[in-house]
Amino acid sequence: MDFKLTNGSGRLSAKGCGRQDNKLNTYDWLADIPAGEEAGDMVEVQFKNTRKGYYKNSNKLKLEKGDIVAVEASPGHDIGTVTLTGRLVPLQMKKANLKPDAEIRRIYRKAKPVDLEKYAEAKAKEHDTMIRSRQIAARLKLNMKIGDVEYQGDGNKAIFYYIADERVDFRQLIKVLAEAFHVRIEMKQIGARQEAGRIGGIGPCGRELCCATWMTNFVSVSTNAARIQDISLNPQKLAGQCAKLKCCLNYEVDAYVECTKRMPSREITLETKDATFYYFKADILKGQVSYSTDKNFAANLVTITGRRAFEVINMNRNGIKPDSLLEEAHTSEPKRPVDLLEQESVTRFDKTKKNKKKKKSGQGQPANNGEAKKAAAQQPDNRKTESKKSQPENKNKNQEKGQEKGQQPAEAKKNNTPRKRNNKGNRPPQEPGKKQQANPTPQPKNNANPQ
Repeated sequence: MDFKLTNGSGRLSAKGCGRQDNKLNTYDWLADIPAGEEAGDMVEVQFKNTRKGYYKNSNKLKLEKGDIVAVEASPGHDIGTVTLTGRLVPLQMKKANLKPDAEIRRIYRKAKPVDLEKYAEAKAKEHDTMIRSRQIAARLKLNMKIGDVEYQGDGNKAIFYYIADERVDFRQLIKVLAEAFHVRIEMKQIGARQEAGRIGGIGPCGRELCCATWMTNFVSVSTNAARIQDISLNPQKLAGQCAKLKCCLNYEVDAYVECTKRMPSREITLETKDATFYYFKADILKGQVSYSTDKNFAANLVTITGRRAFEVINMNRNGIKPDSLLEEAHTSEPKRPVDLLEQESVTRFDKTKKNKKKKKSGQGQPANNGEAKKAAAQQPDNRKTESKKSQPENKNKNQEKGQEKGQQPAEAKKNNTPRKRNNKGNRPPQEPGKKQQANPTPQPKNNANPQ
């Protein structure tokens, strides 16, 4: 069976994405797999804010992410939105620590228009009910805060979420609320972090609160996490919208703990020939430590690396005091600036031509004395070979001119052949600019008289 993309545009399907207004939204990355929804009969259904439940699709309904369904409740039924189907639901149930023997309710049907009308009427009462219930709790002098109220889909039940630092006896409160609203009352205690997640909001980082988007388990946060990261212990900056320490303080603690292992201890002092330096502050991520000559305030601050600090500590243990905490300056040649636009220059090829000309001009000159000696030793051999090749047949000519052996006219060097006389016995014409050579042999005279 051929599988086709659901959107028909040739790109990945957006079937796994849900509405962005849903809190704790889970991306279904297995939604595009064929028969993925039929792999399991468990469905994840989300209700108001962060409340989720897992139900069994016993009627084999064809459900997709975003469908509004009516599920089993006690008493009556509730209305929720399908947020996950298929193979990922068992993994989410395992993450939620649901026991295998827990009672699993079933899905009745997809929501009808009548169900949606009742659901809208019940949701319209929630805000007024919360305000009135707070007044009743204050009248009964109960040390508690009702943070949210959620009506069931059929309007027969209401869940009151409250916050309390101590144990509260709210039996009288339940009786008063049942008489005032004529519904079944359920009280559920939550923490300050869960309340902030249900209400939602924007954090100081500019993003939506983590507890309202992806966090399900809330780990305790201590002030020790702020000390490790060298954050000022200002309660106004460390506290979030829930009036507790921010959950994001735990995100980078492990990285800071690893970096502090590479830094020297705060109690160790460094000694030099001039003064004694005490630990002042440290930049853990950069690996730098600042030392001061006074314990209480910054005086003559010197900032060095952690490696240099350990070097000085080892020197002090061996009884050696350095002249200064700073490392010895190593002079390095300044880096030449790189012209990024040089490749676009019109004259970028001229430099290479100049370099080639310099190389050619430098080839004829010996690079050093050794090469000059070698060249000088090879010169006489070359002269001998040239003299052997270019020596003319008529040696009397060179002897009369008084020339040295091995030398020849320029024309003889080029042709390497002896000159020939013409039929009349005259010499061939010479090139202009050259002297006429003397005739070594006398020319024969004609003694005949023209008589």
